[in-house]
Amino acid sequence: MPTFTIRIDPEIKKRMKKYSYINWSEVVRRAILEKLNKEERKNIAEALLINEKLRRKPPRGWSSVEVIRFWRDRR
Repeated sequence: MPTFTIRIDPEIKKRMKKYSYINWSEVVRRAILEKLNKEERKNIAEALLINEKLRRKPPRGWSSVEVIRFWRDRR
């Protein structure tokens, strides 16, 4: 597994030492994963919004059923 180094305030490190039983690496890993998942969901939502904006509405009276039948009957 790759190593990732961060810098923190000495005060934060001092406070973390009080809770030495906590696996701080795991806390950071989970926080990173949570942020990544949030960003990915945001990107999907953004893509859906863009897709909705780009989607054209069919002209009035247009029927997809008629078009499909037309192309099937052409054979």
